[in-house]
Amino acid sequence: MNGRIEAHVPSRPTWRCQACGAAWPCSPAKLRLLAVYRDDKPALMVHLIELREEAAGQLAESGSDEDAAGLHRRFTDWIPVGSAE
Repeated sequence: MNGRIEAHVPSRPTWRCQACGAAWPCSPAKLRLLAVYRDDKPALMVHLIELREEAAGQLAESGSDEDAAGLHRRFTDWIPVGSAE
């Protein structure tokens, strides 16, 4: 297996996926994160909030025009929420 092709990880400071070039987290990264954190969505949310804050600082330094609301949608709005029974 070629790890480079499979590694959908962020390229800092652009926060684009190293494998596919999409804004990170890309769809494959989201699927992997959901699988890794399937039993602990709160930990996933904390992890992504920390990454979102890191990205916000790096993107601001690079002159990106992505706003806080856009970063929120990109990093955390896609996480399914619901009551566990």
